[in-house]
Amino acid sequence: MVLVDGAGGITGAEKVCHHGVTWYATRLGGALLGALSQDRSLRDVLAESIERITDEHRDTCDVAHPISPFAAVGMLRFSGGLVEHLVLGDAVVVLGRAGAEPFVAHDPREVAIARSFEARLKDIPEGSDEYRRLLLELRARRNSPGGFWVAKDDPRVVAEAITGSCPAGGVTAAALLSNGASRLVDTFGLTGWAGLLHLLETAGPGEIIRRVREAEVRDGVATDDATIVCRS
Repeated sequence: MVLVDGAGGITGAEKVCHHGVTWYATRLGGALLGALSQDRSLRDVLAESIERITDEHRDTCDVAHPISPFAAVGMLRFSGGLVEHLVLGDAVVVLGRAGAEPFVAHDPREVAIARSFEARLKDIPEGSDEYRRLLLELRARRNSPGGFWVAKDDPRVVAEAITGSCPAGGVTAAALLSNGASRLVDTFGLTGWAGLLHLLETAGPGEIIRRVREAEVRDGVATDDATIVCRS
């Protein structure tokens, strides 16, 4: 299972990379799915895929520019009696476990940094020079010590990915969520991770996204892409 949450499509990005975020996320996701069956670590699979997609547009685009496309990645692999997971960026892995609370894997670094910038951006007109300056400052924290880490042009970022495994026998459900979908729990607090898995089982991903959209309207929060990949 693979989830790729692409980002970077801000004003002027087309001059840096004419392919765009959708192209990057789609190509990266396809490369990951194609390589998951190989007997290699999830980190190696991700590193190879980042390098492969970067090579596809290295000669035509400024792949290292701060506003060129990038993505958060979540991966799950069921193999050899284990469930392996990887998280890079603000994606979330949730595993339901028989007789225990869900296991949750996420990387809090991007969330912590982004929230500090959100407070500064709140009262600044969107599109203003100061707004753009702060966005560029935020993006400069990406893939650098003391910042946060995402899939972009440098395969070495996989060293910062959150990885691990657990026996597959006790896993009752599995889900990958973009940060726009995980908002139901980690931003709006409308349920816990066990409640989210229950909603997935009884009502499906659409109900979770519907509740997130309602909460965004209620709280005046900007809509974010919400994607869920699940297995039960």
